[in-house]
Amino acid sequence: MKKNVLILCTGNSCRSIMAEAMINAKMGACVVAQSSGVQASGQVNPVAQALLESKGEWREAYHSKVIERVIDTEFDLVITVCDAAKESCPVFPKARKILHVGFEDPSGKAVSEYEKTYDLIEKTLLPIIKAELC
Repeated sequence: MKKNVLILCTGNSCRSIMAEAMINAKMGACVVAQSSGVQASGQVNPVAQALLESKGEWREAYHSKVIERVIDTEFDLVITVCDAAKESCPVFPKARKILHVGFEDPSGKAVSEYEKTYDLIEKTLLPIIKAELC
């Protein structure tokens, strides 16, 4: 059975969406990823979406979600990817484990910064998830 992982950020528009798409694309055999925001912006960053589209990892189903939509889901792992979300992370009563792996927000910066963040997520976050769940 696949394990459930939640990637939590503040706005759920960039880093958490990139991580969700990457995990589902590269680790779909053992993990199902969702993402959410402590204060969800309601929209996906267009540069992040374009980057995911260029890598063939974008799905129309991806969107910015409020925390209330996922708070009662049973997650094997919840990972906060920004310091603000770590500080304000709500209690997930059905989460088996919560970790923090922070990434700098590329929003509003050059496309190359999004690519750097994508690469960091791939090199840092995916091995942690693999070690924890696969």
